Formats: sequence, structure tokens, C-alpha cells
Amino acid sequence: MRWKDAYLSEIDRHAQIVPNRVLNSVFFGGGTPSLMQPEVVAALLERIRASWPLANDLEVTLEANPGSVEAGRFAAYADAGISRISMGIQALNDRDLRRLGRLHSVGEAKQAFDIARKYFNHISFDMIYARQDQSLEAWRRELGEALAMAVDHLSLYQLTIEPGTAFGDRFERGGLHGLPDEDLSAEMYEITQSLCDAAGLTAYEVSNHAKGAAESRHNLIYWRYGDYAGIGPGAHGRLTVEGIRRATVAHSLPDRWLTAAENGNGDKLSEPISIEDQTKEFLMMGLRLNEGIDASRYQSISASDIPSGTLRYLEELDLLRLVQNRIRTTKTGRLLLNSVIRELLSAP
Repeated sequence: MRWKDAYLSEIDRHAQIVPNRVLNSVFFGGGTPSLMQPEVVAALLERIRASWPLANDLEVTLEANPGSVEAGRFAAYADAGISRISMGIQALNDRDLRRLGRLHSVGEAKQAFDIARKYFNHISFDMIYARQDQSLEAWRRELGEALAMAVDHLSLYQLTIEPGTAFGDRFERGGLHGLPDEDLSAEMYEITQSLCDAAGLTAYEVSNHAKGAAESRHNLIYWRYGDYAGIGPGAHGRLTVEGIRRATVAHSLPDRWLTAAENGNGDKLSEPISIEDQTKEFLMMGLRLNEGIDASRYQSISASDIPSGTLRYLEELDLLRLVQNRIRTTKTGRLLLNSVIRELLSAP
């Protein structure tokens, strides 16, 4: 199979670039990875295990759409080595699922979730709020239903309109009516935090909630600004090679990536990241976390300290806290995270 061979080739190439690194997680994500045949997943994991030393508690996650085709493969995915499922349910309301462009129904999503529980100890699913014509009380009820379903992890994203996306284009054409204003969106965020805390799923990141140690270890690598290899169409990576941190981007068109990978390199870009961009990425990722960032690591990356005057100013506004050399956003600071980061990056 061409696709399997191309992925195996890319795994081999990355093993030569960063040999002997301890591997903590594998994430099959982007697009519809759960349409990948289980035997292909098994072959890729076998090659990965042979290519790097593994952490004792290796986490292997598969993103899955909550449809009948994907759910029918859950047993085979578990046999192949998947240990965690992340499902894109997004809404528990059929009308809103259609508005979000989702093909599954609420009934199908719940059925897929129940099947997943038979085969996986760790199951996460995504929900989107601040949707069209959604009231505060409606979100409270829907979140309560989601919390009753949840096993140990929930990802709860506020709907945002980004230029250049399908939603952005629809918004520009006047096609997204009934979106909540900033005050209602803020209330929805606050209720989300309150209900999740009460249910024992505390926020460890702006949009992610977990019980105990059920955080997504793979996503923590991103947020803690660790290294990761991106393999497959459109995949992004961050790898430190010989002391230089590099950004990699694979070809996004599947056929283009396939041909490039068969020719020895699926990446269309691999370049060093400037100190300025590393500093920006470190702040943008790390301050999303409840644990915040290590001030010493900030200094190591940026070769400078965050100006004390800016820190004091943000502390006085109850947006940041500096505790035992860690800089953390407060609950208010996470709500205004983009503004906090702008202040830090613009500090003289």
C-alpha cells in the first residue's frame, strides 16, 4: 500500500534526524484519521516502537469522528495499540450539529461514545459553545449532559470566527446570525469553569478539563513547548537538532505529500525559528496552561527577562501571578489571554 509505505518512510527519516529520543506520545490527528485501516495503524506503531526508546506510559491517541464507520473499528484500533480516543462530538443538539457542518447526529455520537467506552480507558470529546442563538441556560443544560457522559477529559471550545475559514467566509457574507455578544460569551466561559470544577474536571488549560492525571499528554508537549515530529499531509513539527529549534511543515495536498514522501522527504519547509518567534510561541502556548511558564526557561529562550514593570502592571490588574519563579495567568487573565500576551510581547 503506497500510503502505508510513505508513512513508514517518513518515520524512518525522522528517526535519523532525531535518534534515541524518548518517545512519550503518538497522536493520529487531523482530518479523519479514524478512517485509516487498523492494520495500517498497527504497522506504523510497530515501526515507531522499533525506531525510538519509549516511555513506560506511552500515550497513543486517535482522533475519531463519532460516526458508525469509525465506531465499528474501535475494537481493532485498541488491538492495534491505540490507548486513548478523542472524539469530535461538538454539540448535543442536532440543529446545531447541522449548522456546524457535522455529518453525525446526537444519537450516533452517543452510540459511538458508548462503544468507545468498551475498549478504551481514556476517552475525550470536544464541545463548542457560544453558538448561534444559544442561550446561557441552554449551554448550562447541554454542558450538564456532557459532564454526565464524560469519563475523564473534556475539551470545551468557544466558537471563534477566524478570517479565511469556512465560518469566517460565512460571517463575512452575513450568514452567521445570532452569535452571542462578548458579555454573554464571557458568562458562558465562567459557567463552563464553575460546572466543570464542581464535576471534578478542572481546567488545566484554557479549553481543556481533566480528572486527576487524565490530561492529554500529547497536547501538553505542545503547550510546554516541547519537541514533536509532524508526519503526514499538512503536519507541522517543532524539532531541536544540534541545538537549533526548527519548524517543519509537510505538503498539505495529500497527493503532493504522497509523491514527496515517496521521493524521500514529505516536508515542504524546514527552517530555523528566530529567537523572537520562539519567545512568542513559548508565551502563547505556555500561558494557556494553569501551571503557567517557568521564568528561567523564558530567560533561556529569549536571552532576557520579562520586564518587571510589565509583570507588576499585569499583576495589579489581576491578570498574572508570579509564584516561585512561575508566571501564571489568573482566571481573568486566561479570559483575556490575547491581551495579556500582547502586553508581554510589546514590553520594552
